[in-house]
Amino acid sequence: MTFDELFAQVTSAEGRFGHRQHVQLTWLAVRCSGMPDAIDLVSEGIQRTARYAGAPQKYHPTVSRAWVELVAHHVVHDGTDDFDAFAARNAPLLDKRLLTRFYRSTTLAGSHSRTGWVEPDLAPFPVAHMTRFVSATR
Repeated sequence: MTFDELFAQVTSAEGRFGHRQHVQLTWLAVRCSGMPDAIDLVSEGIQRTARYAGAPQKYHPTVSRAWVELVAHHVVHDGTDDFDAFAARNAPLLDKRLLTRFYRSTTLAGSHSRTGWVEPDLAPFPVAHMTRFVSATR
């Protein structure tokens, strides 16, 4: 699936793209493409969307990749085909402040994290044992 297809799927019901929809889009991308490809798919799509909206500064490469890695970890360990069930069992992912468990705010605000990938500096991410997860419905 393309980013635009995923975006349309998660925004069709409510017509909005808040944090929950970001997580759902990432969940779909990981399930369809696996984590490595989902990083590129989500990052490039969000960057393009921000540029199109006239707000390219809203794209943050470290934040985008961090969310894909965190969602992928939970996808591997959850395995459900239902996003609402996934979200209920993995409620911390719905907290926009989750990255503060892994990064100092100064790190995320820094120029290095805004121009490329920066590893977490407070705690490591949980490791997804399978970096490639493909849905049985694919």
